[in-house]
Amino acid sequence: MSFITEQIKNKKLDILKNNSHKNTHSFVNITFLFLISLFFISSCDKNENIQEIPSYIHIEDVIFTTISSEGSNTHNITDVWVYVESDTEIEFRGTYPLPATIPLLKTDSTKMYIRAGIKDNGISGTRVKYSFYKTFETDVFLVKDSIVNINPNFEYVSNANFEIENFEGVGTNIDTTLKSDIDFELRTEGGNKYAHAILDDNNLIFEVATEEFENLPQVGAPVYIELDYKCNHDFMVGAYINYPFSVVNRELLWVTPKEDWNKIYINMTGTVSEAIDNTSLKFYINMFRTDTTQDAWIEFDNFKLVY
Repeated sequence: MSFITEQIKNKKLDILKNNSHKNTHSFVNITFLFLISLFFISSCDKNENIQEIPSYIHIEDVIFTTISSEGSNTHNITDVWVYVESDTEIEFRGTYPLPATIPLLKTDSTKMYIRAGIKDNGISGTRVKYSFYKTFETDVFLVKDSIVNINPNFEYVSNANFEIENFEGVGTNIDTTLKSDIDFELRTEGGNKYAHAILDDNNLIFEVATEEFENLPQVGAPVYIELDYKCNHDFMVGAYINYPFSVVNRELLWVTPKEDWNKIYINMTGTVSEAIDNTSLKFYINMFRTDTTQDAWIEFDNFKLVY
């Protein structure tokens, strides 16, 4: 019995030795694989952290130029849409509020295209390229880690049509409607004329409307009203749509008070395109005084219908 017992013990010791050797070998393999993995991960991280140094352009402000038939050169360009020409295409590089410093992974001579951006209907959340301003094109020489200053000069597109009231001529093509309790008066400041109206005493409503416009473009063709204004009370911009047997009042946009002169771009495209079979349209400004303890006033200028 002792001989058998001794044999069993020896067998167990052999098994333990073999398992120990196998475990040690496995541990070495696992450790080696782990170290190799760390090496590759470290190498990947280093490669990913290597970033190309950009060049920069800086746009502090923009210029807007008009000719006499296009009216005033006031504008409210708030953003720039930047495009860069590559070997195969023109690439969009982003929209930037002004002033803007813009990084570009480009060097040497580069062709750039810049579009003027506005707040559609004066709303910050609806920033768009203004379709009636030309694209500004320029060639710049870009150097890594250096800034090139650009001052885009925008103009109206050559095929834009205008109906303008700037109060500088004889008579006006904007007049008060039958709803209005008061008329407006013309004032002059710095050689520039503008309209002024104030609702006081028992006067509650001020409304002016344009002349009637026929055959304005439809099928989604862009139509905008540009308006310079300041006021201490909300006012409505809308349209009277004339049909053969009816007139439809389309209230379009509430404009909030501004103490200083402001320019707004009002998108009339949908309103005009949806007015199928109209005979004419005219556009209006309406201020309804809600607080009779306070006077309500508005000043406006450079009314443009652009299409």
